[in-house]
Order: sequence, then structure tokens, then C-alpha cells
Amino acid sequence: MTLIISCQSISKSFGAQPLFSDISLGFFTGERLGLIGPNGSGKSTLLKILAGIEHQDEGEISQRNETRLVFLSQEDKLDPQKTVEETLLAAIEPQELEDTERYVRLQKILARAEFSNPEQKVETLSGGWRKRLSICSAIIQQPDLLFLDEPTNHLDLEGILWLESILKAPDFAFVLISHDRYFLESSTNRIIELSRQYPGGFMKTSGNYSDFLLQRQTFLEGQATQEAALANKLRRETEWLRRGPKARSTKARFRIDDAQRLKEELHEVKQRNVDRGAMGIDFSATERQTKRLLETKNLSKSLGDKLLFDRVNLTLSPGTRLGLLGRNGTGKTTLMNLLQGSLQPDEGHIKLADDVKIVLFDQKREQLNPEEPLRRALSPAGDSVVYRGRSIHVAGWAKRFLFRPDQLDTPIGKLSGGEQARILIARLMLQPADILLLDEPTNDLDIPSLEILEESLMDFPGAIVLVTHDRYLLDRVTTQILGLGEAAKTELFVDFSQWLDQQKSPQALKKEKSKGEKPKRKKAKKLSYKDQREFDQIEEKIQEAEETLEKQQKTLELPEVISNPELLQTHCGELEKIQAKVEQLYERWTELEELKAELENQ
Repeated sequence: MTLIISCQSISKSFGAQPLFSDISLGFFTGERLGLIGPNGSGKSTLLKILAGIEHQDEGEISQRNETRLVFLSQEDKLDPQKTVEETLLAAIEPQELEDTERYVRLQKILARAEFSNPEQKVETLSGGWRKRLSICSAIIQQPDLLFLDEPTNHLDLEGILWLESILKAPDFAFVLISHDRYFLESSTNRIIELSRQYPGGFMKTSGNYSDFLLQRQTFLEGQATQEAALANKLRRETEWLRRGPKARSTKARFRIDDAQRLKEELHEVKQRNVDRGAMGIDFSATERQTKRLLETKNLSKSLGDKLLFDRVNLTLSPGTRLGLLGRNGTGKTTLMNLLQGSLQPDEGHIKLADDVKIVLFDQKREQLNPEEPLRRALSPAGDSVVYRGRSIHVAGWAKRFLFRPDQLDTPIGKLSGGEQARILIARLMLQPADILLLDEPTNDLDIPSLEILEESLMDFPGAIVLVTHDRYLLDRVTTQILGLGEAAKTELFVDFSQWLDQQKSPQALKKEKSKGEKPKRKKAKKLSYKDQREFDQIEEKIQEAEETLEKQQKTLELPEVISNPELLQTHCGELEKIQAKVEQLYERWTELEELKAELENQ
């Protein structure tokens, strides 16, 4: 494991607003790092600084000689008139390779990308396939370190699973920004979160997203305990000061100074503990107890000559949380519009309970006027809103959704996608509903907001119909899944995992089945005593070696090491030795497992 790029004490501000300060990090070969944090914490800016696209205000960045860095931005810069093949070839520097080598590299990436027609023009591709092409254009350059800014944007679920398969065993290191928690879980081996709730403004952990959650919880609990301990100590010191000690003695002066230091430290810890940067989401419900809020009977709909779905029968009751899943173009949004009543079915009908209230969240932001100021979008009727019978001033309502008072007169069109999503959620919360229709509500939301959205949806007493590519949200929130497939096929599933299993090809299922059919075998043979003893101890040895590896990685990120080339080289050499030991242990573990399985099958 070799150091590719490192940054030492880098800082960046926009105007008077600091994004991050004094960050020191190192990135290594084999790195699969997820960069997360609330919107506005500086993730994209940090990524661009590391890639050399933007410049830091302070600090230094150094990289290994002849290192190839490639940056994949959120929005593509593809030429619409070029074909898929031309786009990929253009990504390779002409002077780098002979024509034959370029062609071989092209064929390899086309096979991985799964494009059916390499001669297809970019302008004819959907958003998801354009994203695939952008990703492949980055990978074909064979980077040492690839930076990906929200790479799952525009990808449907099939595209996300495809990208995960690419990133599980890459021949390059990568740093990616994502709010997709299952994607982070599957693809990363280290997480860095930028947030003001940590000392220094960030926290880094080894392991995937689940490991990060456990380590973050431990840290935050420790920080809360620290706050309580500081508060108790400050209370005792303040009481001592109130008794009026004379500051003549050295001890008395020390305690007075210590009380001031405690006060400042407590204030700093308190600020970190309250500064989570998440919205206050809580949807309003009518509390209606009608058993059946909505029923569909033999619902069918076509788009032109294409039949989207046929004879769909659904019942929505209080507590129903239905997820809609399917490839792009299978009719998920169309079905939502039918349920809302803005479209009519070709066949069948929809039966609604009396005075049922249906509220739609629109992924395309069509409900927003780009010329309208923020204050009017949040409060159309005046300077206050009525939420659950209580009047709230628009500035206070805006603050609940993380808007500053100086943003109230900003036109909607100048706000980010995440800010526009927050406006729609704010408006949604003001409308008491029996049924919530949510079409991609997670787009542009950060992880803290997603976590609060999940809790609010699970607490909502009415019915919910949800379209999202966020598998984490689907697994946590939905009570059933309606799969919309090819040839107008629809089917109900108990959860996302069951739907995903059904999506596997018959060949894959057949292969899995054949794997599962084990032949009858004779009495199992066993490992030798020596091998069995080694097998029993090897997991513990691997864990110890990985802990040593993690400590050495942290040592390499120390400013005093990064700034000293000779010391850095020494520690890099040590790191490579430890990495080699870890790999040897894993190889031996695999050998023993294979030997054990072979003996048992004889």
C-alpha cells in the first residue's frame, strides 16, 4: 500500500464563511474512500482541491511522481454529437497508446459498460446511460486515483448495482461523494465525514458505512459524556469562585484561569453537540381511520404504443407504505400521477374514500417558480405559516429547513437542488394528508436529512407511495414493494431483497441452484491437527495485523511525517511490509478454507 497523494493543514473559505480548516489526510493505493457530510460542509470543494481543479487557501498538497488523477463531476460535459465509441476513444490521450492498444482498451470498457450499440449518439442516451458513459470515460483513462462526485446521480437502480460491481474490485484507488448509504456500505473501505460536530471539523474511520455508524455513535456518546463532565466541573469551580477567594496565591490564580478555560471548552463541546445540521421534518396527517383510503381496480395505462402496466389492483390503508420499483420508463411516475388524479387510466378505475386528501412530492420540481423569492415559496399567504394550528414567522419556518435569514429574498432558480428539495418538503409539511405520494424525495438530500426523513415517514399514520433509488430508505420504510417490469408485468413483493432476487436472470438462478445442489458424500475428512490449529488462530492474527496496518496508516497522515520526506519514506516502507503480511494471512486463510472444504467433500 503506497501513498498516492497527501494534504497537510489545508483550509478553504468562501468569503467570510469557512468550509473546512487544518485538514491533513493521506490517500493510498487500494483506497476506496467515501466522503460524506451535510450539504454545504465542503465535500465537493475538498474533492476538487485534491484533484487540482480548485486551490486551497492554506496548506500544501503533494503527490507521488507520475500519478494520474481523474475527476468525475456531477454533471457531464459530453459532446452530444459524438457516438459512445468516439466519446470513449477521445478520453484516451492519442500520444499515449498505439491504435491497437487503444482499440483493446476500448473493447474492454465497452464490455463492462454493457452498451448495446457503440455507434449510438450521445444525444439519444437517457440520463442514466449518459452517466454510465461519463463513468467509463473516466475509467478508460486508467487513473491511479479517481475522484467521483455523486456518481449515482441519474443512475437507476440497475445502473447503481452496475457501478457497485465496478467499484468492488477496481484496479485504481478512488474517493467518492455519495449520500447513498447502501452504495457506501458496498463500495468503501474507509469513511471521512466533514461536520462541525467533530473537533477539527472531520472524522475518519476504517471499514464500510456500518463500521462508520458504530464508531460515530461511540464518539458522539463520548462527547456527550464529556460535556456533562465539563459542566459538572465548571459548576464546582464557579461555586468556589462565588465564595470570593483572594487571587493572591498561585493556586487561586490557577483555579480562576482554569474556570475560564473550562467555560470556553464547554462552550466549544456544546456547539459541536448541537450542530448536527439537519432539518426538522414532521408530516401532518388528518388522523383519518378509514380502513380503505384508495383502491385501484384493473388499472391499465399506455404511453403511445407502449403498454406500461396492465390490470393493477392495489389497496392503500392507514399504515400502508408501498414502494414502487422498476427500470426507468416502466411507468412509476405515471402510476403516481394516476393515483393523484392528474392522469386518467386507459382502463380500470380508482376508488377514493370520501374527502381523502392526497399530497404529491414531485421529483422534477415543477411546483416551483424559479423567479419567486424563497420567502414567497415557503409562505405564499404572507409573512407567516400555520403549522398544526400554530402561526410561525417565515424566518423561523425557513430556519427549520436550514435557510438563513439573508436567503429569504433569493430567487428559487438560484438555489441548489438540495435547497429546492427542502422547500418542497417544507410545503409538503403544511398540507394535512391521508396519502403521501413521494416521487424521488431523497434527491439532493444529505444523510442527516435522510435519517430524519425516514423517521418522519415511519411515524406518518396515513398511507405512503414511494418512488426512490435509495435502497436504505426502501428497506427501512416500506411495508411492501410493487415491481413494475418489462411487458407491462407487475408483481407485489414483501421487501426490496425479494424484488432484487426476482430480477436475477434465469441463467444466474439456475447457476445458483446448481451450486446449492451438493452431491452425497462420504464421512467427512478433517484438517490435520496442525492445520486445524492454524485455521482456528488465523482470524485473530488477521485482526491484529489489520489493527497494526490501521495504526501505521494514521502515522503516515501525521503532519510531522507528511512534511518530512525521509521519515515519510521510512514509514511507507513499513506500511508495505505490514500490508504484505495482511495479504499473506488472507491467502493462507483461503488455502486452509479450500483445503477444509475439499477434505469434507471427499
